Amino acid sequence: MAHQESTTPPPHVLLLFGATGDLAKRKLFPGLYKLASAGRLPEEYVVIGSGRHSPGTDDEFREQVREGLTESVDELDPEVLEQLLGRISFQTSNADDGSDLAEAVRRAEDRFSDDGHGETKRLVYLSVPPAAMDGMIAMLGREGLTERARLVVEKPFGLDLQSSRDLDASLKEVVDEDQVFRIDHFIGKEAVQNILALRFANGLFEPAWNAHSIESVQIDVPETLKMEGRGSFYESTGCLRDMISTHLCQLLGFVALEDPGAFEETRLRDAKSAVFSRLRPLDPERVVFGQYEGYRDEEDVDPESDVETFVALEAYIDSHRWRDVPFYLRTGKGLAQTRRTITLRFRTPESSIFDDGSANGGPAAGCNELVLELTDEPEVSVEIRAKRPGPAMELADATLRLDFADAMPDDRPLEAYERLLLDVLRGDQTLFTRSDEVDRLWQVCQPVLDNRPEVQPYAVGSWGPQAAVDLPRGAWHLR
Repeated sequence: MAHQESTTPPPHVLLLFGATGDLAKRKLFPGLYKLASAGRLPEEYVVIGSGRHSPGTDDEFREQVREGLTESVDELDPEVLEQLLGRISFQTSNADDGSDLAEAVRRAEDRFSDDGHGETKRLVYLSVPPAAMDGMIAMLGREGLTERARLVVEKPFGLDLQSSRDLDASLKEVVDEDQVFRIDHFIGKEAVQNILALRFANGLFEPAWNAHSIESVQIDVPETLKMEGRGSFYESTGCLRDMISTHLCQLLGFVALEDPGAFEETRLRDAKSAVFSRLRPLDPERVVFGQYEGYRDEEDVDPESDVETFVALEAYIDSHRWRDVPFYLRTGKGLAQTRRTITLRFRTPESSIFDDGSANGGPAAGCNELVLELTDEPEVSVEIRAKRPGPAMELADATLRLDFADAMPDDRPLEAYERLLLDVLRGDQTLFTRSDEVDRLWQVCQPVLDNRPEVQPYAVGSWGPQAAVDLPRGAWHLR
């Protein structure tokens, strides 16, 4: 059945805090351009960038946006580009004073015609440091900018359990939960949503998606990049807060949830929340922290810093489906590859048909693995054992691969921020994180924050400290 697009959203004011920052340049404005190019933005909208420091005149700000789009988007359509740029302006603001910004928003709304598209909505995107978040939220409330608004909040959602609860309380003072869109761009990836399709739409996989068949799960998000100018950010957060309590735990939730019954925001988020409620608080003894050699020489980094740039850990879900199945999570900077890979390792069959020991855990044993590559164009492979061609009954490793770009060549995937911005415009919270999820994940991570593992050095281009290499049963799929 063909997918039916929703009706055009009502008129919108899109208010972007951090509009001159790296995220806006690389993701937000390219996402808006692609939505405009596909005809998915409202017929009437304006984009107001804001921040403490002005980039100059509106024309100078538009030129910055143009340059960023030229770098980020291939084959720009000049007509679409000019239409988008013509709707963009900038107004300074800060946590103490947002009066000029509020006036700019209301002037913009006054220009919208009353043509039956519905009441004007506001999309407020808060891409600001954690320390500034509470003050900006309070300012939005004072200036009345939360009326008819949907607030998009970038991670990390606080820096620990208490600060996350303080942030949630600040939000609830000015908006209701159904107005809050806690964005985690990993969830917006087509490949992550495809986990649900792969599992629940295929009888090949769902019956085996449990502890009886699966020996372990690996969620592996290494990066070759180092700080790239983010030293100050990492000094205030570290890898656990930046990646584990958000991206990787959300991936775990998608892999491990029970059948939600429908791809609908309440049911899907209830199912994910149920997984997190059974996720055992992390054992610091089964967590490895690392720091790549040379991190302390990076710009804005303390020369004696013990901030972790790498985390590997073992986690457990205390449910019938996943009882005693270890989930291994690994991520870090300056590593050997940049990948986003989920590996489900299946148990070795209990059979004595082959006498080389391979079916019984002997030295020639091979692992059946379902490997999900969470690239922009998803790939799935199944690693199996098969008979080697020839007269003898010998086993060899083989791989079955499915490339979705080849299978569906006429369909264009939406980039994560493009998809999530569209969902905010539509008011769809399905792929956004709910407050109870955030609270529980901080409860899970808090023991590690309270009893930090020793930070171990590792060489740039490696797979992290040796203790992390040795952490899982068997070996990492990526190695």
